[in-house]
Amino acid sequence: MKRILITGAFGQLGEACSDLLNANFHVIKTGIRADDEGIKLDIASEKSVKDFLDKHTPDIILNLAAMTNVDGCEENPERAHKVNHDGVVHLCEGFDGHFIQISTDYVFNGKEGPYLEDDPVDPISVYGKSKLAAEKYLLNSNISHTIVRANVLYSYAPATKASFLKWVVESLKDSKAINVVSDQWNNPTSTNSLSDFINKIAWSQTSGLYHYADRGIMSRFEFAKTIASVFDLDSSLIKPVLTSDLNQIAPRPLKSGLRTQKIKKELSIYPPEVKESLKSIYDTLIP
Repeated sequence: MKRILITGAFGQLGEACSDLLNANFHVIKTGIRADDEGIKLDIASEKSVKDFLDKHTPDIILNLAAMTNVDGCEENPERAHKVNHDGVVHLCEGFDGHFIQISTDYVFNGKEGPYLEDDPVDPISVYGKSKLAAEKYLLNSNISHTIVRANVLYSYAPATKASFLKWVVESLKDSKAINVVSDQWNNPTSTNSLSDFINKIAWSQTSGLYHYADRGIMSRFEFAKTIASVFDLDSSLIKPVLTSDLNQIAPRPLKSGLRTQKIKKELSIYPPEVKESLKSIYDTLIP
């Protein structure tokens, strides 16, 4: 059984991938803060990564570890680059297996989305620039790799804290009004859906740069309304606001999202619709 190292294994995507990959791989779970089922690993530390890889010798690395707080990256660009770029370099040094890197639609400027894989990149935030730097490193290397760009990931896993879905559902269940931006467009993607795609990539070790996203470009406001509809909650509590109203530190790409024609054409993979993914999650929560 092949050994797969998952960095960032305790986030919402990490939990989904760990559960699925366990069936076909020996999974080694790591994170910046480990639990009883995993090992602590800071990918920004070159020595820690080297010692870890020498000891555990994985066949595949699935890198989910990243500094994803967009405003935090803007405030601390050095740390963002150290984690999001240097961390990838550390993991790849001396590694001769297959490397899977999760990237983002933030490599685009958000003016003319949704985007194809070969559309020009032009990140407008430190976060986007640091993730693009990691992509360029891999693309210019001789390492067997797959880069998967995704956007607006969500889940309803118990351990998940930073999930838009959970925030919307729990707020509306408590009858709390929420403000949601109406001018940021993406195709929200379930971690269950994306983890299934990652499992196929790990199994086949297909190389290349791919976009993966559930079907349905919508604003974050429309997504929140769709969540309310599927979960039978009061959508009148959802109020539209503009990104400019939020006074966020980092700029956000507004008209973004990912086109997935390439995975359909080359890999015969057809992502589900956003509402279908939400319904699937809802059905698992009903006793």
